[in-house]
Amino acid sequence: MDGLINQIVQGVLVGGLYAMYAMGLSLSVGIMRFVNIAHGDLIVLASFLILTFTTALGLDPLLATLLAMPVAFAAGYLLQRLLLQRVLGQGVLPIILVTFGLSIIAQNGLLGVFGADTRKVSGGAFETATLKIGAGINVGLLPLTIFAAAVAMVIALDWLLYRTRLGARIRAVSDDPATADLVGLPSARIYAIAMGIVGVTIAISAGFMSIWTNFDPTAGPSRLLIAFEAVVLGGLGSLWGTLIGGIIIGVAQALGAQADVGWQLLAGHITFLVIFLARPQGLFPKY
Repeated sequence: MDGLINQIVQGVLVGGLYAMYAMGLSLSVGIMRFVNIAHGDLIVLASFLILTFTTALGLDPLLATLLAMPVAFAAGYLLQRLLLQRVLGQGVLPIILVTFGLSIIAQNGLLGVFGADTRKVSGGAFETATLKIGAGINVGLLPLTIFAAAVAMVIALDWLLYRTRLGARIRAVSDDPATADLVGLPSARIYAIAMGIVGVTIAISAGFMSIWTNFDPTAGPSRLLIAFEAVVLGGLGSLWGTLIGGIIIGVAQALGAQADVGWQLLAGHITFLVIFLARPQGLFPKY
């Protein structure tokens, strides 16, 4: 029984990282109303940026992540203004094609610069520190911090979107860009700010991912798949639902690995499919 409880606890903590992957995608799909196929590759790209800061500049991973956040905001802002805004409102297919092309460019660019080797950022003693919370149950300090950070991200983003003037403007532009332009809300600029916020969430998730797990230039699609499943399970537009969706996938994977290591990833996908068939609108949809 202790082993089962331990697996569930570990799955919940892994779910925090999965929710981090999904946070930016939840904003893109649920608020900005477009699917960014390159989302996972942007997480990996930010991970390599953080790796460069830690190796070339000798920075601590946390400091490197903090340094990457304004860079990611600027990159997201410019990406929206210069590229994505041109196809926004033209249907689903143009967005998918453009972001798919962006995904291919990111992967091949990283392969050309860094090669195909697997990389990881060292977290030092913080990476291996554990806390004993019960008989037979040990919790890593890093996973616990990641889960706490995921909850903090949900609280911060929920406050930003539903308690601030900027959030009201983002939601207004999302509901009807043409009307927003007519009443003086510059939809292109607001969309760019929202994409900059997505970039910040990508940088944060990349910082924690680069310490906890290995990554390589082709790891983006697997991150995208997990993020997409968490967003769909939680329900479009629901940040708390995205967190719960990530936890469900993490626990399913942990229980699958308990039965057989080969079932770890498959158990998460099967759980997603079963819940999706039973409740295609997600568990806590806002739209």
